Amino acid sequence: QVQVAESGGDSVQAGETLTLSCTTSGLTFEDTSMAWFRQAPGKKREGITCISWTEVTKFYADSVKGRFIVSRDNAKNALYLQMNSLKPEDTAVYYCAASPPAARGCTLHPSGYIHWGQGTQVTVSS
Repeated sequence: QVQVAESGGDSVQAGETLTLSCTTSGLTFEDTSMAWFRQAPGKKREGITCISWTEVTKFYADSVKGRFIVSRDNAKNALYLQMNSLKPEDTAVYYCAASPPAARGCTLHPSGYIHWGQGTQVTVSS
């Protein structure tokens, strides 16, 4: 059974840095493209960054480009999201998602992912 679990959510002040982690089990992580999504209250789920299983492809949404960094550690079956210069508008539940094996590149669209975590809350105060 595939499991995806996020951790690291917290309440922080604007301008601070926070790093989220996502661990997986039950899948071949090194063959799996991964992504981070977020959903703020009353808003649609937004794809913010993804990284292909080859690590060749990375995409960032304009809303986080230049501030957030996605990375992965295949030895630990882990995905990370370093969030710098946080803003109040970054407040949301952040989700980790895993693609089917050997997906072509990665995408910020949720249809590209078949396994999802339960989410972790990030709150940024001004």
